[in-house]
Amino acid sequence: MSTTSSTELGPLLARVGLGDRGAFESLYRHTSAHLYALALRILRDESLAQEAVQDAYIQIWQKAETYRESRGAVSTWLGSIVRYRALDLLRSRKRLELHAEPPEPEAVDPSGQWAERTDLARCWPALSAQQQQALALSFVAGLSHPELAERLDSPLGTVKSWVRRGLAALKQCLDEDQP
Repeated sequence: MSTTSSTELGPLLARVGLGDRGAFESLYRHTSAHLYALALRILRDESLAQEAVQDAYIQIWQKAETYRESRGAVSTWLGSIVRYRALDLLRSRKRLELHAEPPEPEAVDPSGQWAERTDLARCWPALSAQQQQALALSFVAGLSHPELAERLDSPLGTVKSWVRRGLAALKQCLDEDQP
């Protein structure tokens, strides 16, 4: 954080807590480069890092009066606000990716073996739509059970049942062809 010491930031932040815009501007000038670098290290994307820092400064303006010196240095407090905002952005970005349209099994399997397996292709239609979607997302797209539950907007236990019952139905169908 530039050459401003933590002892100088404390009184500045206290004035921000009282609504002093000049103090806020000064706090920003002294800390923004460091906080932006922190956000950029976490997010690895300039526009997201800028968004995280902007959101953090809004929160700093709104919550400055809650800072307590006894709980840590001002720079630590500011850094934690930016860090949590950056991590929130990462999580929301992953949630958006999870809620994208589920891939078709043929589209995700680069080898094309999914569609070419005639025994599997014969048994696949016997599964319910939920079982097909859960199995495709689990085994082809590699989603975990909790990710499946979120993507399919269904309870975790229900999703686990779809996978378990779908696998059992496929096994039974495939075993019928064995001598």
